[in-house]
Amino acid sequence: MLVYPSAIDLSGRTLRFLTGWLKAKRQEVGTRWRRLPASRQALLALAHLRCGDTYAQLAAGFGIGIATVYRYIREAVEVLAALAPSLDGAMRTIREKAFVILDGTLLPIDRTAADTPYYSGKHKRHGMNVQVLTDPFGRPLWASPALPGSTHDLTAARHHGIIGALMEAGLKCWADKTYQGAGGPVRVPFRARRLKRWQRRRDSTHAKIRCLGEQAMATLKGWRLLRKLRCSTNRITDVVKAVLVLHHAAA
Repeated sequence: MLVYPSAIDLSGRTLRFLTGWLKAKRQEVGTRWRRLPASRQALLALAHLRCGDTYAQLAAGFGIGIATVYRYIREAVEVLAALAPSLDGAMRTIREKAFVILDGTLLPIDRTAADTPYYSGKHKRHGMNVQVLTDPFGRPLWASPALPGSTHDLTAARHHGIIGALMEAGLKCWADKTYQGAGGPVRVPFRARRLKRWQRRRDSTHAKIRCLGEQAMATLKGWRLLRKLRCSTNRITDVVKAVLVLHHAAA
């Protein structure tokens, strides 16, 4: 087997952050011995989430079994997901913002044509629908639980209670045409084919604001695991939450 040095484009602060929480978890469960110390487990989890390294690659690189890699990564993801803010918790932070940007994204998964609920007609591929709230500077604040890819963005936003929460907080929200009909605080561009000059100017300003939300999506997908998820669909929500927590820790 050939071995070569590699690197993860994350700071040492991110590694120390995850290591600290893993040590706390081990103390909580009363762990006496592990094949890897908490710092190495944290490094293994970061390599998986940031670089998308497979269990087999990580097992070979860290000198442990594939089953052990699976357990270590699952534990790290669950620890991080527990730290992610709920919608109510995120709204306390969002209330301090001038406005927020709402956007949805499809996280690709390895499903076959038979798995109809996960197929997105818009994107022409299988995936999971995740809604993200972003601040005026394009920084992700909250990510929703994952729903099957066939779910419409507006349906997903209503399902998660996002629109109601924004209305209750009295916050303005910018979103794309997919959220047409959301009402309340959600502002969307005009859909008519022939627009008046003032409508085109408004849409141009709207697009400049909303593009920051798309930058946030690109930032999250800088964690390569989110570009092609091969785990159970039941675990994707925790993976997204873990990535969001690590993104905030690295910021």
